[in-house]
Amino acid sequence: MLTKLTKKTMAAMAVAAAALTGTVAPAAADYPEKPITMVIPFSAGGSHDLNGRVITSILPSYLNQAVIVRLTPGAGAQKGAQEVANAPADGYTLLFTHNYADQLQQYVDKLPYDPLEDFVTVARVNYAPAAVAVQADSPYQTFEDLVEASKANPGKIRMAHSGNWGAFFVPAAQMMTALDMQWNLVPYQGGGPALQALLSGDADVTMGFPSSLASHVEAGTVRILATAGEERMFDDVPTFAEVGVEGDIGFMHRVVLAPADTPENALTILRDAFSKLAEDQTFANMMGRLGENIEVLGAEEYDAMRAGQSKAYKELVEKLTSQ
Repeated sequence: MLTKLTKKTMAAMAVAAAALTGTVAPAAADYPEKPITMVIPFSAGGSHDLNGRVITSILPSYLNQAVIVRLTPGAGAQKGAQEVANAPADGYTLLFTHNYADQLQQYVDKLPYDPLEDFVTVARVNYAPAAVAVQADSPYQTFEDLVEASKANPGKIRMAHSGNWGAFFVPAAQMMTALDMQWNLVPYQGGGPALQALLSGDADVTMGFPSSLASHVEAGTVRILATAGEERMFDDVPTFAEVGVEGDIGFMHRVVLAPADTPENALTILRDAFSKLAEDQTFANMMGRLGENIEVLGAEEYDAMRAGQSKAYKELVEKLTSQ
């Protein structure tokens, strides 16, 4: 595997060679000339998979090329991220990930890539507030019921999550700290498998996002006990803050990244396509049916957030691992 220095050196040599010979890389002139692959480093059935299917059904309208989803779960999203980091920086391989996998993972694992050096932001598509969910026939009718049972039986409540230090593990750990309770945190390879664990009875509680929970809530198989956010998502369901878990927790930002050194013209075309996607009424309708918002942020704005996330997650990991 090429080191970052080697990749950047070779990229510079290629540019210099093109200048000397008067040639221009095809990607720079005619991008995109072939289908684009969007790697999702999570399992089927989770919110990224569902959101990704909607995105890739509309985005080709603005790129004149197909956008193909490839699910590459494993190692807490590291497998898919490494695949994209090692891919040619030509705009044809993108990563659809989230803030925890992107910026927090580096503080708990030695990664084979550098999140800020090896990737560049294309766009943040939206964000989603996590919800604590149980089966509809669960004995825990309210979040307070769940907390009371958790305190009475430390470590007995099985909480299915999407992977260590992921989008559900982190708010679960923060909840346990804030409320002085203990769950048995059971990792699964993504939000989809974690939800299936709840539905099959292998777990007592899990977390989810609107796109993955909405149909189950509507079908009457899942009940929401609490949600992240300043405002209630449901009239009769409290927010995390209302149940005693303060702070900016439980939010997942869905972001599209590209390998570093992707040509600027390719990034401009991709970013323009996502900007148009945000105004697309069909996209809005499809996302609405998933229960998801559309909050596209440009690269510059989200990059400022990434830097802040990196600092905050470093402090969070230090706090949680010191206890």
